[in-house]
Amino acid sequence: MKVGISSACLYPMDTIDSLRLMLENNVDYFEIFFNTISEIENPYLERIISLLKRYKAGVKSIHPFTSGYESYLLFTDYERRYRDTLLFYRKYFECAARLGAEIVVIHGDKKTAATGISDECYFEKFAELSSIGKEYGVTVAQENVNAFRSQNPHFIRKMREYLGNEVSFVLDIKQAVRSGNDPFDMCEAMGNRLAHIHINDNDEQNDCMLPFEGSTDYSRLFNILKRNNYSGDMVIEVYRKNFGGITELIASYEGLKRTCEKVFC
Repeated sequence: MKVGISSACLYPMDTIDSLRLMLENNVDYFEIFFNTISEIENPYLERIISLLKRYKAGVKSIHPFTSGYESYLLFTDYERRYRDTLLFYRKYFECAARLGAEIVVIHGDKKTAATGISDECYFEKFAELSSIGKEYGVTVAQENVNAFRSQNPHFIRKMREYLGNEVSFVLDIKQAVRSGNDPFDMCEAMGNRLAHIHINDNDEQNDCMLPFEGSTDYSRLFNILKRNNYSGDMVIEVYRKNFGGITELIASYEGLKRTCEKVFC
């Protein structure tokens, strides 16, 4: 298991600047959260690739800047917009392939089956997007996200049952907590289709903290992962307000690496 950090932790710092700062502090594995269209195109993307090569660093996953609009773009009953969006998402898949990233994270639909497309239609659209991702050697993975359809463990279970081996998931602890759901229940719902983890912590006053600064029972989480033969990685994903400075973030990263080496190796 590899441990990394999401570039989102340093938002709104420019994406390249955030990567450079972490690379200079010996971080060598990332999720890259893109924030605008120019970042997934040349010459910006070439600059990222060059920077990563210089430090011999890797990328696990990328996060589209259009995540908040996927209800409108992808999980819609307006067919022409849906088809145009499938073409646009090829840009993300090509970008991921060039970076060597395995996963493209999606948020999905904010509407429910009662107010938008049915769950079955949602799953079929996800499957089509996933099929296109596979053309680039990329896995499309559904994240559990507060205020989205995916916040509900029941929905995640239904999605896994419907799509079987054609679905993959990203677990985000803070998103489960924010939606009032148990992150362990969410992890169990994803089961052996869990492909990636956004790791963070929380307590009674804070729903997002650096790992090991809150009250999360990581032993319980790790036991679930072992039972489901989890073979993915973990990236720290918190917000810039959740830590004091880069030294705190790096210390958390190094501590998580040590813990995972003991638990999973």
